[in-house]
Amino acid sequence: MKALNKPFFAASLLAALISSATAAPLTYIVDESHTYPRFSYSHFGLSTQLSSFSKTTGKVVFDPAAKTGSVDITIDMKSVNTGFADFNSHIQAEDFLDTAKHPTATFKSTKVVFEGDKPKSIEGLLTIKGVTRPVNLSVTSFLATNHPMRKKPALGANAFTTIKRSEFNAGKYAPAVGDEVRIDIAIEAIAQ
Repeated sequence: MKALNKPFFAASLLAALISSATAAPLTYIVDESHTYPRFSYSHFGLSTQLSSFSKTTGKVVFDPAAKTGSVDITIDMKSVNTGFADFNSHIQAEDFLDTAKHPTATFKSTKVVFEGDKPKSIEGLLTIKGVTRPVNLSVTSFLATNHPMRKKPALGANAFTTIKRSEFNAGKYAPAVGDEVRIDIAIEAIAQ
């Protein structure tokens, strides 16, 4: 009986080690070519203006078994694209983004809230123009799967939050130009 228990014990130990290795959290690097933060706001009530940033870096850690994760994102504020070159420069001025002094914005998660096996919301700290405030991102879609072309684990998500730009020292012309700014992000990330 003892001889039979040794192989059984060894097999059980090996299975446990393999299981814990596959259940470990994965770190994903942001795919800059498929990650775009956008922002929108009311322009004198005439229209909702849509703009984006073309350079975003960062990483996401995701552990579906433990239902935990973290997000660390950096946005190059000089990569703003309003659709009009002169306005790109204007919005980078001191009254708005002040990219000369604050070339990046960051988001660092403090908590990921799950619903079932997927993130539902991400709480964190958003820093714009050197001002850090708590925000809550609502996750509207999420998928963790193998990337069909890169043949590696990948994840993607869409999320949004609403901030008041005046709370980040960027409130010029508010409220005529909307103080409320909706930030949307489409993100894809590939496992290291």
